[in-house]
Amino acid sequence: MDEFDFIKSIQQKNYRQSSLLKGVGDDAAVFRQPYNDIVTSVDTMVEGIHFKRETMDPFHIGYRALAANISDMAAMGAVPTYYLVSIVIPNNWTETDLHAIYSGMSELANKYRMDLIGGDTVSGDQLVVSITIIGTVENNKARYRKNAQTDDIIFVTGTLGDSAAGLHVLLNKTSYNQSEFTHLIERHRMPTPRVKFANSLARLSRVTLNDISDGISSEALEIAQASSVTMNLYYEQLPNHKDLLMFTKEQQMDWMLSGGEDYELIGTVAKKDWPLVKTIAKAAGTPVTEVGYVSSNPSTNGKVFLYEGNEKKVLNKSGYTHLK
Repeated sequence: MDEFDFIKSIQQKNYRQSSLLKGVGDDAAVFRQPYNDIVTSVDTMVEGIHFKRETMDPFHIGYRALAANISDMAAMGAVPTYYLVSIVIPNNWTETDLHAIYSGMSELANKYRMDLIGGDTVSGDQLVVSITIIGTVENNKARYRKNAQTDDIIFVTGTLGDSAAGLHVLLNKTSYNQSEFTHLIERHRMPTPRVKFANSLARLSRVTLNDISDGISSEALEIAQASSVTMNLYYEQLPNHKDLLMFTKEQQMDWMLSGGEDYELIGTVAKKDWPLVKTIAKAAGTPVTEVGYVSSNPSTNGKVFLYEGNEKKVLNKSGYTHLK
C-alpha cells in the first residue's frame, strides 16, 4: 500500500467537531474557534525508548501515544478536539501493525469525540509516532503551573506508580504471573487521562495542574519553580493501588515518586476550594487525594520537600529525562 492509499484507509468517514471546516484531503486542515482559547501540544514516542514490542501490542502503542497528549490537555484544563499524526515507518512493521496503531488511537479519540485531521508518513529505521493535539478552553481559563500560592493544598488524582510497576512485570515475565497484575499492566498500556475532572474545575477561579508523565518528583518541582513556592509532600499520603504492595518498599517508593507515565494530575488549590474539588472529583468518578501543602520561604522556594515519618528531605527531580 502506498502513502496515499494508506492515508485513505485511516481517514475518518465522518467528523465530530462542528468547528472543523476542512479535515484530511488538502494541504492543511482548517477549523474556526471564535469563542475559546486554543491549546496545542506535541509528543513524540520512539521505538526502543518509549515502548517495545515485547511489552506492547501495536494497538497499545497508538492508544498510549494519544493518551499522553490528551493528558497534556487535561493539565491545561482544555477539551481535546483534534489531533495530527506523523509516523516514521520501518520495513519490519506491517500494514496490519500500522492499522492496529491507528485503531488504538481511534478507540481513545472516540471517547473524547476527537477528530484526526492530518499528519505525515515517511520511511525510516525505527518506528516513531509524533502526535500534535489541539484543544480548546474557555477564555482565560487555561491552567498554568505558575499559579500555586502559599497555603494551597496539594492533591493528586488516581494512584501513583502503577504504570512503572506494570512495565516492570512485563519486562520480567519469567518472575511474575502476569494474570495477578492485570490492573498494573493495563495502567501502563492504556492509561486514563483525567479530562472530565480537569474540565469540571472550570468553575474555580484558580487551580494549578500538571500531568504526571515523568514522575511526581519532577512534576512537583516544575510547579515549585514556575510559581516560586515550596512544595511539601507527605509520602504516607501518596495514593497507591493495593497491587503495588506486592513489591518491595524500595520499589514502591521509586515508582510512586519517579516512575512516571501514570498520566494522573498533580495540582494545588486554595484551602477554601478543596471541598469543592472533592465534590467535582466524585461527580467525575475520579479519585483525588490530599498529599501536601504549599509554603513560601525565600531560601526554599523552587524546591520540593518530602516528609516520611519524622524525616524531611529535599526531593530532587528523579523522573524520566527526555534528553540525556
